[in-house]
Amino acid sequence: MGNNNKGKGGRTERELIKMFFDTNVFAALRVAGSGSTPLPAPDLLVGGMGRVLAIECKSGKKRRYIDPEQIQELLDFAAKFGAEPWVGVRFDREGWYFLDVKSLHVSKGGNYAVDLKLAMERGVSFEVLINR
Repeated sequence: MGNNNKGKGGRTERELIKMFFDTNVFAALRVAGSGSTPLPAPDLLVGGMGRVLAIECKSGKKRRYIDPEQIQELLDFAAKFGAEPWVGVRFDREGWYFLDVKSLHVSKGGNYAVDLKLAMERGVSFEVLINR
């Protein structure tokens, strides 16, 4: 991932944090070093209304691939922390969609993949996520 993608990823993660805080019932934080530490860590940790969410965030124009190790780390962290594991995706000029790991497509190369069509079919919107 190049610097532009890291910068864009940080911007979209901060956008999502603000969305959670704007609900006035959820608090969220970015996990420092997620993706660059040997320990499992999601991109965001969110809590409120008796719920804890561990979210791996992806953003881009079309299809996003996610390394199987990232998914396994998300699941491991969430299980230990008592959090709901989610993959949050935001495509350019579209809103956020949140998917259960089981909803993701596994590509021929073994990576998990999500595109806008899959996100719209199997994902939930921010509003649905926070009102579950």
